[in-house]
Amino acid sequence: MSDNLKKLSDQGVSIWLDDISRERLRTGNLEKLVKEKHVVGVTSNPTIFAKALSKGSAYDEQVKDLVLRGVNVDEASRAITTYDIRWGCDVLRPVYDRTDGLDGRVSIEVDPRLARKTGETIAEARALWWLVDRPNLFIKIPATEPGLPAITAALAEGISVNVTLIFSLERYGKVIDAFFEGLEKARENGHDLSKIASVASFFVSRVDTEIDKRLDKIGTDEAKALRSQAGVANARLAYALYENKFGTDRWKALKDAGARPQRPLWASTGVKDPDLPDTLYVDQLVAPGTVNTMPEATLEAAADHSDVVGDTVTGNYDDARAHMEALKTAGVDYDDVVKVLEDEGVDKFEVSWNELLATISGELDDKQGAGA
Repeated sequence: MSDNLKKLSDQGVSIWLDDISRERLRTGNLEKLVKEKHVVGVTSNPTIFAKALSKGSAYDEQVKDLVLRGVNVDEASRAITTYDIRWGCDVLRPVYDRTDGLDGRVSIEVDPRLARKTGETIAEARALWWLVDRPNLFIKIPATEPGLPAITAALAEGISVNVTLIFSLERYGKVIDAFFEGLEKARENGHDLSKIASVASFFVSRVDTEIDKRLDKIGTDEAKALRSQAGVANARLAYALYENKFGTDRWKALKDAGARPQRPLWASTGVKDPDLPDTLYVDQLVAPGTVNTMPEATLEAAADHSDVVGDTVTGNYDDARAHMEALKTAGVDYDDVVKVLEDEGVDKFEVSWNELLATISGELDDKQGAGA
C-alpha cells in the first residue's frame, strides 16, 4: 500500500482514476489499482475512449460481432463504451458495497454533441443508464446552461449524475440548485433518495492554463507573480460555496429525507505546465468529502511523493479571494475565462467523440472487408 495515498484517503479524499480501457480491465490492472493504490472510483470521457480504441487489439472481437450484426457507428460506440463501463462497475462493486454506495462509482459521459440540447441529453442519459444497468454508475452531464435542466430531470428519475465541465463559481451554484431540485422531484416521484448519488466535477488545471496565458500576455512582474495559482484558488472558493449551500435549510430537509450530498470532485488534476510540481492539484486541494480523479501519471506521482499535511482548503478562503481579486486588478476577465473554458471543453470532447466514431467506423470497415 502507498502511505501517501492512504494519508490522502484518511483525510476524506476519495481517489478516483481518470482512465479506463478494455486492456486495463482485461489484464486486471484496474483491480490491482483498487487493491494497491486506494483507487475507489473511475471516470471516463470521450478523449479517454478515443485513445483506448486507437491502441492494440482488445476491441477486435467485439467489433467483429458488431459487423456481423450490421449496427451503425453510433450504436457501435454505445455498445463498446458501455461494455467497458459495465465491466468497470463490476470491478468496483465491492468498493461500492463496502462504502455503502459512497464510492465504487464509474462514470460514462453523454454524447458531447448533445451538450447544448436538453431533451436529447435526458434521453441519452436514460439510454445509458438502462444499457449499463449497474447501481454504481454515474451518467456524466455537462454543466452547460441547457445541461442544468437535464441534470435535474435525470436525478428526478433516480439516475445518479456526475456533473462535468464546471469552471465558474456562478455556474457551480446553479449546479447545486439543479441537484437540490432534482432530489426534491425524486422525492415527489417516490424514489429512495439514499440510492441517488452525485458529484460535481470542478476543473482545475485548465483554469491555470488559460489564466497564465493571459498573465503572460499582460507581461508585468505583478502579473507574472500571479501565475499558476488561480486553479487552486478557484477550486477552494468552490468548496466554500459547497459548504455554504449544504448548510441551508433546503439541504437539511433533503438530508432528513435520506439524501446524500453532491460531493465536489476535482477534475483535470494533471498539471499542464511541466515547471509545476506534478502533485500540485493533489496536495493543495485536500478537503473532507471530496473526490480527486487523477490520470494514472498523477496517481503514481502522488503515491511516490505527494505531501499530504492535512486540510489545505478550508483555512485558505481569504487568500483565495485575494488572489482572484488580484487577477481582476491585473486585467484578467474571470467571466470571459470561464466562458472560453466551457466552450473549449465542449468542443474538445466533441472532437474526441468524432475521433472515436471515426476510429470505430474504420474498424467496422476493416472487419467488414475482411469478412468479419
